[in-house]
Amino acid sequence: MDDTPLPDLSTKAGRKAWRHEMRMVAVRPRRWGLWLLTLGFLLVMAPAAFGLHSLWGWSPSLIGSLLMLGALPLLIASAALRARYMKGRSIVPGQKR
Repeated sequence: MDDTPLPDLSTKAGRKAWRHEMRMVAVRPRRWGLWLLTLGFLLVMAPAAFGLHSLWGWSPSLIGSLLMLGALPLLIASAALRARYMKGRSIVPGQKR
C-alpha cells in the first residue's frame, strides 16, 4: 500500500482517479478469469456452432464446465484482492496499520 492521499471523491476528477486506481488492482487474475469464463461458456452453450463434437476425446461441454470452474477461484481472488486493497487504502494517514 502506498501512502499517497485518497482522491477527493466530491469532485468528478477525484472519482475518475479512484475508479482508475480500483481498475488497476488485480488486473491479471480478473482478466484470465473472464477469458476462461467466456471460453467455457461458449463451449458449454454452442459447441456445434463451432463444429466441435470432440476435443482430444473429451466432450466440449465437459471442457467448458472445467474452464468455468477454473475461472471461479481467479475471479474470487480478484475480488478479495480488490477489497483488501480498498480496505488498506482507506486507512486515515497517521493511524496505525
